[in-house]
Amino acid sequence: MPDGQRYIMNRSAFVSRLRSPAGAVASRLEPALLAVTAVALAAGGAAWLTGDDGLADLLWGLGTLLAVPPAVGWVVAALRHGHAGVDLIAVLALGGTLAVHEYLAGVLIALMLATGRTLEAAARRRASHDLRALLEHAPRSARRRTVAGVSTVPSSEVHTGDLLVVGPGEVVPVDGRVEGAAAELDESVLTGESLSVERPAGDTVRSGVVNAGGAFELRATATEQDSTYAAIVRLAEQAGAGSAPVVRLADRYAAWFLPLTVVVAGAAWLFSGSAVRAVAVLVVATPCPLLLAAPVAIVSGLSRASRLGVVMRDGGALENLGRARTLLLDKTGTLTRGRPRVVDVLAAPGWQPTEVLRLAASLDQYSPHVLAGAIVDSAHERKQALSVPSDVTEEPGRGASGTVDGHRLSVGRFDVSGARPPWARAVDNRALLDGAAVAWLTVDGCPAGAVLLRDPLRHDAARTLRHLRAAGIERLLMLTGDRAEPAGEVGAVLGLDEVRAGLDPAGKVTVVRAERERAVTVMVGDGVNDAPALAAADIGVAMGARGSTASSAAADIVLTADRVDRLADAVFVAVRARRIAVQSALGGMAMSLAAMAAAAFGLLAPAPGALLQEAIDVAVILNALRALRVDRTARPALTPAAEELIHRFASEHDDLQDVLEAVRGAADHLSDGPGPQALTAVEEAHRLLTERLLPHEYAEEHELYPALAPTLGGPESTATMSRAHTEIERLSRRIATHLRLAHSEGGLSPGQLDDLRCCLYGLHAVLRLHFTQEEENYFSLAQ
Repeated sequence: MPDGQRYIMNRSAFVSRLRSPAGAVASRLEPALLAVTAVALAAGGAAWLTGDDGLADLLWGLGTLLAVPPAVGWVVAALRHGHAGVDLIAVLALGGTLAVHEYLAGVLIALMLATGRTLEAAARRRASHDLRALLEHAPRSARRRTVAGVSTVPSSEVHTGDLLVVGPGEVVPVDGRVEGAAAELDESVLTGESLSVERPAGDTVRSGVVNAGGAFELRATATEQDSTYAAIVRLAEQAGAGSAPVVRLADRYAAWFLPLTVVVAGAAWLFSGSAVRAVAVLVVATPCPLLLAAPVAIVSGLSRASRLGVVMRDGGALENLGRARTLLLDKTGTLTRGRPRVVDVLAAPGWQPTEVLRLAASLDQYSPHVLAGAIVDSAHERKQALSVPSDVTEEPGRGASGTVDGHRLSVGRFDVSGARPPWARAVDNRALLDGAAVAWLTVDGCPAGAVLLRDPLRHDAARTLRHLRAAGIERLLMLTGDRAEPAGEVGAVLGLDEVRAGLDPAGKVTVVRAERERAVTVMVGDGVNDAPALAAADIGVAMGARGSTASSAAADIVLTADRVDRLADAVFVAVRARRIAVQSALGGMAMSLAAMAAAAFGLLAPAPGALLQEAIDVAVILNALRALRVDRTARPALTPAAEELIHRFASEHDDLQDVLEAVRGAADHLSDGPGPQALTAVEEAHRLLTERLLPHEYAEEHELYPALAPTLGGPESTATMSRAHTEIERLSRRIATHLRLAHSEGGLSPGQLDDLRCCLYGLHAVLRLHFTQEEENYFSLAQ
């Protein structure tokens, strides 16, 4: 049977299990029993108020009797699964109340059992809603375009390279790349983010998202079973409440709580001679905080996590995550973005960095190379108008060549016979120091500039690691196959406890196993090479949004959004859910023990005892349901206006990269002496500062920071960033003063060079640090 058909059958079978007759009967039995026992209690109470005690006892006894068969069924089912069910005490209590004719106590116990079961069922339905919706949302067909027209085919028949048409409101059937017009997508099913996003031509789209705009064309890059959504569905098939260690802990409590209850009830009967006291003890020991409250808290935690874009395999994964103390992270794609980005553009004498980038991007529009894509993306971010290339050819390992604006261009490697010019040697040095790749641009056979690219850190990485430590993670390590130098730089910037570089998959597994000997260990990764380490850890976490199917399959937890900060959210949810589960189980048991003691000494009759136990049951289950509530500890809540401002200024940061390059380029020109070219470069840098950068900083100071202050705890939270604005303005004024002096004297004087160069390099350093701090501390708050 083909994999696609097998996958569809498995998915259908799982959905069927969710809707099985047995499940449907169980879902109707609990509310039906709750209604019957409530009616019996109320009707008996009405009869008692009218003075008809016989009818009251008949109605209450009938309600009690009707609860015995389902209660026995629940106990037998629990015993078959190896649980020493505390519900057995309920059965004994129901029988005892019937034996000693305490019918009011019996119907109260029956009502308590039905209420607890109904509450648990409601919590489970709410907890599984997101995962069930995920399964029901799975695409089943696709519209494929061929020379014969557009035809509808099962999504399992889509092949890599097929051209698909996705209409308005339709679900994207497979992973692919946008062709032609841009696509507007609703990705909330996978990411939890409500705002639609626009994916331009060439951008990747994951299966399962919804077309929120007009029809667009999609070039399939994976089959259905290899697509993102199928991988998440396969994980969801295994997801559920499970029997987490904390639930097994409750079972262990039940192992001694049950015989203790029987002993106390027997002793009360033996020493008092009253069977009513024994029944009272059984009545107040009837709730199920051990077997209800703990699972409810765990399942509620699973539901809360799924709404944050975190899909967990089972309750055991959540419970283990709440106990984790060591976290191991892969570098590429986890702490970094996983794809290269332009970090600087350097130009040869007589060329401008903006023109170098524009020409390189114009040629690279037709190149499939990952570095070419990064260059084109950078040009688009800076809103550069690209030319259409012609006669484009590409040689593997060498780069692309073609004609742009009447000039013969090449982008890629740069080999020259003899010594490189000084500016080119400076580029080589920069690349070595920054750990960057270099794409050289030549125009008509002469080198014109170079584009430096590097896989940058995620904006949310530093903030995430701080929150992980706050959540209880004590040890943070990075495992990577990269060289030690760039890995060490990342570790220093993020404040990691240890960095292990140059590791192959087997090496990562060895480190994971060693760390497991010390504490409960989490491994986070996104690539195929991370799958063994994820499987070896106590908890494997896969970056499922862009990670490989192999890593997702090996993981216990998948982050469906391409945001590592969701990991910190998941840890907070897990810690809180586990704490609430233990609190509910132990709290309910402690209250039951106190009530048992009172009943054993004759201070609590069966009927009031049943009412008290009902209150205890409801209290601990409602306490367990607190795990469903939103916890704002991990990420502050932003107003819509503040979030909109963050997106605006983050976009402006991308647009201002050429200003930073101009500032550094002007400083570099001063190293050649105070000539006209150096003065022109400084004037251009000052113009960009005055027209673009300083207005941006002013708007941040007077719009963004006041909007963020309430969320971050007041204006003092942005004070240090405001001080950076002051320093940026001071250095800009100093540069302006140097230009006035140069204009009055007919050019730059040698005495100005040192101070002016220091101002420009210093301003470049301050701007880079300031931008990075804003991106980590403020921009990472946005969804």
